[in-house]
Amino acid sequence: MNAPAASCWHCGDRLPIDPPQAVVAGVAHPVCCQGCRAAAEWIAELGLADYYRLRSAKPPRAPEPAAAQRSAAAWQRPELARHAVRTTGAGEAEALLLVDGIRCAACVWLIERALGSVDGVHSVQVNASAQRARVVWDPGRTTLAAILHALARTGYGALPLDAAALDDARRREVRAAQKRLAVAGFGTMQAMMYASALYLGAVEAMDAATRDLMRWFGLLVATPVVFYSARPFFEGAWRSLRARTLGMDVPVAIAVALIYAASFVQALRGGGEVYFDSVSMFVFLLLGGRYLEMRARHRAGHLADAMARLAPAFADRYRADDTLERVGAHELAPGDRVHVAQGMRLPADGVLESAACRVDEALLSGESTPLAKRRGDALTGGSMVVEGPAILRVRQVGADTALAGIAALVARAQSERPRLARAGERAAAGFVARTLTLAALCAAAWSVVDPARAFDATLAVLVVSCPCAFALAVPAAITRALAVLAAQGVFVVRTDAIENLALASHAVFDKTGTLTDAHLELAGVDADDRDEALALAAAIARGSRHPVAQALAHAASGLPLRSADSVRTIEGGGLEADIGGHTYRLGSPAFALGDAAAVDGAVILAGEGGAIAAFRLDERLRPGAREAVAALAAGGVAIEIASGDATPKVEAVAARLGIARWHARQSPAAKLERLRALRAGGARVLAVGDGINDAPVLAGADAAVALASGAELAQAAGDVILDGANLGALPAARAIARETLAVLQQNQRWALAYNLSAVPLAALGFVPPWLAAIGMSASSLVVVLNALRIGRDASAAPAPAPLHAPLGRPA
Repeated sequence: MNAPAASCWHCGDRLPIDPPQAVVAGVAHPVCCQGCRAAAEWIAELGLADYYRLRSAKPPRAPEPAAAQRSAAAWQRPELARHAVRTTGAGEAEALLLVDGIRCAACVWLIERALGSVDGVHSVQVNASAQRARVVWDPGRTTLAAILHALARTGYGALPLDAAALDDARRREVRAAQKRLAVAGFGTMQAMMYASALYLGAVEAMDAATRDLMRWFGLLVATPVVFYSARPFFEGAWRSLRARTLGMDVPVAIAVALIYAASFVQALRGGGEVYFDSVSMFVFLLLGGRYLEMRARHRAGHLADAMARLAPAFADRYRADDTLERVGAHELAPGDRVHVAQGMRLPADGVLESAACRVDEALLSGESTPLAKRRGDALTGGSMVVEGPAILRVRQVGADTALAGIAALVARAQSERPRLARAGERAAAGFVARTLTLAALCAAAWSVVDPARAFDATLAVLVVSCPCAFALAVPAAITRALAVLAAQGVFVVRTDAIENLALASHAVFDKTGTLTDAHLELAGVDADDRDEALALAAAIARGSRHPVAQALAHAASGLPLRSADSVRTIEGGGLEADIGGHTYRLGSPAFALGDAAAVDGAVILAGEGGAIAAFRLDERLRPGAREAVAALAAGGVAIEIASGDATPKVEAVAARLGIARWHARQSPAAKLERLRALRAGGARVLAVGDGINDAPVLAGADAAVALASGAELAQAAGDVILDGANLGALPAARAIARETLAVLQQNQRWALAYNLSAVPLAALGFVPPWLAAIGMSASSLVVVLNALRIGRDASAAPAPAPLHAPLGRPA
């Protein structure tokens, strides 16, 4: 006989005492709620039950059918739909949906087929990494509301984005980069093939007509590479020259233009060497480095997506006769009364008009436990009502809300982030000036000594001194580091963070959700019979979604199950239930015992005769937190905590981790001020956080590490994203960063040594142009091969010195 299932067949959540059953293909499967039952049966009804076989991860809990229907129906209103739907030239309608719960390729498969089954839907494109779906439909046959309802029935919540998001700049950037990279890759392969024939023909006899044909073929395939794929380098160089600077795009553009022009002249003359293969390879490698950096940058998401997930799209507003109407959140005005159901987010800032509720402000303020609110207390938009419902009197909307204020702080901190010293740009400017001066002197000298050799000698100088190895030193090392870190679940969004991560002198950690995770753990039980008390408490708590109840239920998972009848939630107090004919209470001392001073700070289980047990709960440290803090401290990094949580909680976590310096009750502005104080003292600061209140300090830090499990607003401000729950990846990432700096410095020294030794020989006429091209390619190959060593033994990486050139985008 099979053991009973312990988790929901659809979403994996813990099952209640008497779980609903989803009947799929004639087999009953236990699920946690009616939403998951409806989703599972709907998936089977569509003929898509293979989803359960194909998936590699389970989706979140499905929305309740009634709530899903009500949310979808709100988009029937033209005032809402017109912001999300755009009409195409072909008379079709399209919208971009931000979809919650995409976990794996099977989710993409299910969403595409479920929406494709809706009559009138023409196409569905799902981007799993961005969690977006683009849907195109016939507005005469279906509506946005019907599409959202079909998606909700499948178990996925979706939020339509503003129609302006359909013209996403990131999407256009990716498509343009892919096309340029494809052209450069094809051109490089073909140019190398024709160049190989020419090189072999120099050793073994090749007739002149064939050599000329190979040159023209090389010109044919290199021309689109130079004039299309290399266009970003020319545009960057032009911007630099207009600004009267010589950035790294300038020598790249000059090298590409001059080598192509010289090869073009040689092809027309029908003699001499051509370098179409070298210029194509150079452009392809540089574009490859920039493309990888761009993709990593896009992983962090976008501030607009983050705000869209936190700010509800609509609200239930009271009419004058106290009936409810669903309106867009942007339609709210100060003075409106709004009904917010349990589990929903507040659409605006205001004050509580109902008697009481509890709200989760962890992402906004850092407070680790839901806060009890009474009539007249202030409520912050974006907070979630965990015990309610709540009636909100709106005070601030739109740009005046606290959430919008935090987003503004993020934007301001990002704009105020000081740039690294532009020593690299100055070095590039000097390099270009010296190269052009030397080429001019070489041409002048050979024009006097031997005019017939002037062109070849000048060309050899330009080819030898082409900044291939110099320009590839950064992107080769960065590209390899990005790949190694990504394989370890660490995604670098802004490449200058690699240097700052390696050289960080201070680390500022958030507490809630960063050093600790989202769950509480049982720290102790004061009772005569521990197991009996825990079993009773778990029986009462098992059906509740409250973090304290879930912690008690989890702690009793190995004990025999007890059944509780008539579990009642007492607003602001706790839970009450009947077990075996007796009434028990579980909650605060004031609720369970009627005496607030009885066992302050504990959760009390009381029966008809008084207290039975006191449970002490602590925040659970995030996996790897202790090891990460120890490793960073051993590496000479000064560590401190800046948290918005209460002083006792911050002090307790700091003591458990051995962190001597900590700050509690920190607002986002106070955290940012602390960071500025450290940096004013010469510190290079690494900030680690996950909440919305961490976003400003992340945006203003030298290196910002955000957790993928945290708020998207924090990820939008992060330089590095840690994927997964384990903080142990942070010191490993720092080791990779230190090794990257060491290899990068080696690459730059090699490129400099090569140019210093080869250029004089070329200027004196000892290096023919064809040998200069081979030398240029060989020096670039050395740089790339050296970069491939990154990640093989990161633990042995030496302590790097600060770079003279910043790690900006691969040049």
